[in-house]
Order: sequence, then structure tokens, then C-alpha cells
Amino acid sequence: MFSTLIKSLKVFITAPKNWLSFIAGLSLVFAYAPFSLWWLPFITIGLWLTIIDNHSPKEATKHGFIFGFGWFASGISWVHVAIDQFGGLPLVVSILLMVLLSLYLALFPALASYLSAKLSTTKQFNVWLFSAFWLMTEYLRGVLLTGFPWLSLGYTQIDSPLASLIPVIGEFGLTSIVLLTCVSIFQLVKRKNVYLSASILLSTLIITIFFNQITWVTPTGKSIKVALVQGNIKQEIKWAPEQEWPTMLKYLDLTRMNYDADIIIWPESAITALEPRAQDFLTLANKSAALKNSAIITGILNYNYDEREYFNSLITLGKKHETDTEGSYEYNHNNRYSKYHLLPIGEFVPFQEWLRPIAPLFNLPQSSFSSGGYIQPNLVAKDINILPLICFEIAFPAQLRANFQSTTNLLLTVSNDSWFGDSHGPHQHLDIARMRAAEFGRPLLRSTNNGVTAAIDHTGNIIATVPQFTESVLRAEINLVTGTTPYANWGQYTQWLIPLLTLLIYLFNALLYQRKTK
Repeated sequence: MFSTLIKSLKVFITAPKNWLSFIAGLSLVFAYAPFSLWWLPFITIGLWLTIIDNHSPKEATKHGFIFGFGWFASGISWVHVAIDQFGGLPLVVSILLMVLLSLYLALFPALASYLSAKLSTTKQFNVWLFSAFWLMTEYLRGVLLTGFPWLSLGYTQIDSPLASLIPVIGEFGLTSIVLLTCVSIFQLVKRKNVYLSASILLSTLIITIFFNQITWVTPTGKSIKVALVQGNIKQEIKWAPEQEWPTMLKYLDLTRMNYDADIIIWPESAITALEPRAQDFLTLANKSAALKNSAIITGILNYNYDEREYFNSLITLGKKHETDTEGSYEYNHNNRYSKYHLLPIGEFVPFQEWLRPIAPLFNLPQSSFSSGGYIQPNLVAKDINILPLICFEIAFPAQLRANFQSTTNLLLTVSNDSWFGDSHGPHQHLDIARMRAAEFGRPLLRSTNNGVTAAIDHTGNIIATVPQFTESVLRAEINLVTGTTPYANWGQYTQWLIPLLTLLIYLFNALLYQRKTK
């Protein structure tokens, strides 16, 4: 049995097509930030389709899995940085855990490939079915086991000509356009379904040009001044007890020269004392901001002594309304937000009774949080309604939509990407935030501990950033807009409508094929 396994492994490794599938997936990392080669998926996926086309369900599944493993192994390699530097595990174990995560994520493109062959009329991989099943399995990837929707293909197009479609169909819709374009180009090269493929490409071009002429939201004529404070606190000392007051005072010192801003943003968990223990500091910051006619929004950890629950929160200090004469803060006031979508291992540990004794990785600081409500009121600072999300939550547009209101003026995401060092993770995170701004037609502020801190306009374009790994304050003037995008109104339907349309394309194509063969 062992010799059979070795023989099978040898055949697997020496097969050129297997390596080509792996390299095709591996190369997709260059389509995402910070490389941002938006045109690359059309080449990479097109070439990969030549490998997998007309294969049996078994072969299609294998190539889908290999492609997916290469895609995620390169795309989320930044996960290894956090495990290696802060997980307390040997290097080989941290790499193994990253590989296991990549193998799990590779199951989704493998499933899409399997279904695209198994359910085709010829029982061979069908490229038209693949578009539909890819979208369905990507939806599953975003919801199963709390969801991990990172590296979805649509994010590669944030700076491409297709970006004009974002307010209409969102990132999920862009993924479908990328896939259908790849399939159509592939079919044209093979001289199969020429008229259908050409029609799809031409329709995409016309629709893209058309929507590029439309403005979904309009300026209100009002603008606000913002200041985003990037403290650049090293992760390894951030929670050291002796650094508690120096860290908080650093943020206050960086803020003093920027009180002319209407709203000042501090990043996730900027205040390193639990909220009940930080009342003296919060009272000082609250009164200072109010005196200077400003408001501060800051990340903080709250502990509810009655329920014995921790929350990763955002609170507002200073002026809630223009007419306030004193600061609006008091402990447990309702002008706050508590994170809903917690990060597995980092913020909660599933099966913790078994996992926590295994390794320090499962005992990271603040890994026992409770979730806030799925729907929470917008924050209010100086009469500006702000929809907040903390860190990983920005990757979930459904959660943003559930909290989005016509009165929402700004989107806000705070994060601490120090865990991922000088990797491409924070840059990918920034592009995810840009996508949300473009989908919902609202300016977005992204405040982080060490970068990438950025101000983003309502089209997803970056207004300003400050360098990573520096102690900086980003100053920007944000123009407010009114109105809603089609995606903000109806985006929840695209995740079902678009796969249905691609299935209809397959059925139409199958009927044409049957008529020709009769």
C-alpha cells in the first residue's frame, strides 16, 4: 500500500499539467495589491482553462484543487507572518498551518471544477458551467465556518476599466464578468461558440462604457476635515502593562495639533486599557475634543463585568452634535459600535477546551471576545452619520448593507495590520475597503496602527495615504455625497441572479449544440 502511494505521488509530481495548474494559480497573486496587474486574470485563467477543458470529473477536480492551492498559497502567505511572529510556534509548524488553510480554501475551486464536469451533458468539464459554479462556491467560501471571502477575483478589477460596474453589480458581479470574459476569449481562440462569445464580450464593452457615463450619487456641497492618527505602535510591546499610558498619551499628543479637524480617528484598540479602567483618560480626551469643537472616534476594548464579556469596540468622544457644549462621552453610552464578525483564533477560539492547551497560537491576547449585534446604529460625530466596521468585517458587504442607511455620510474601517508585517496583506485589505466605498457610493476612512491608513472617495479612489511603519497623521478634506447606488439597494440579489444567468447561458449553448448535432 505504501509503495502504491509513493508511486501515485511520483506520477502526480512529474505530470507537467499539474505543475502548470499550480503555476497558473500561484501567479494570480500579482493581480492583487500591491502588484495590481488587473489584466493578469484574463491571461492566467484563460491558459488554465486550456488545461482543464473537457476533462473528466476526477481530472477536473484534481486540477481545480491544484490551481486553488497555488492561488491561496501565494495570495494569503501573509497569514504565516502572524503565526510565525506572534503564534509562539516553530517555523515549520507555522508554515504547515498556512498550508493547511490553503488546502482548505482550495476545496472550493475543486468543487466548482467537479460540478462543472459532473453536471455537464457530456460528463466532461464545461467552461460555461464553470462560471456559474465558481460563483456558487465562492459564495460558500464567504459564509462557511464564519467565512473567508479574501482574494475574490473581483478585487483585481478595482483599478480596471470594469470598475464603472462596481456601483451596479459589486465585487461579486465583477467576479462573474471576469470569468465570463475569460471563457469567451477562450472559446474564441478555440473557434467554438464564436457568436455567443463575441456577443458576451461586445455586451460587456458596451455596458462598461455606458455605466462609465452615469453618476449614481451627487455632491451635497458640504465637506468635513478629518485627521487619521497612525500611532505605529509595535505589536510586540502594544499590550505590555508598562506601555499602557505611554501609548495612550502618544495618541493624545498626536491629536493636539489636529483639533482643527472636525473628526479625528484613532485605529483599532488604540486605547490599550480596558474601557472601565480608562475613564480618567477618556474624560480628559472627551473634554479636550469638545473644547476644541472636534470629535474623536477610537478603538477600545470594553469589558462588561456583569456579563463577563469582552467586546472589540469603537467609541466617540467630544462633540456628537454641533450644538453640544460639552463632550458627549459617558461609560456605556449608546454612541458606540461593537465588532460583530470576529476573526477565528485571533478573536475567538472554536473548540477552545481542546485547542487552547495545544499551543500559544490559541491563546493570543484578546482571543475571547463576544460579538456585538449584526445591526447597530451608525455612529454620530459632529452631526455626521458614520457606518463603522472593524478590521476583517470590511470584507463582508452584506453586513455593511444591513447597516447602511440613506442618511449614512461616511464609511469607516479601523484595523491593526501590525500582525502581518511588511507583507501584501495590508495592501489587499486596503483594496477591499476601496471596493466597499465604490459599491455603496460613500467616502471611506481607513485608520490603522501602522498602515495602510487612507482616505478614499465615493468612487473607491484614494484621496491620500501616509507611509507605512511611520508615526503619522493623515489630514484630508472629504466631500460628502447623497443618493444611493443600485448595489446598495439591490446588491443582495446579485449573488443569486448572476449564477442563474450564467446557467442560462450554458443551457442556451447546450440547446444550440443539440440542434446542430441532429
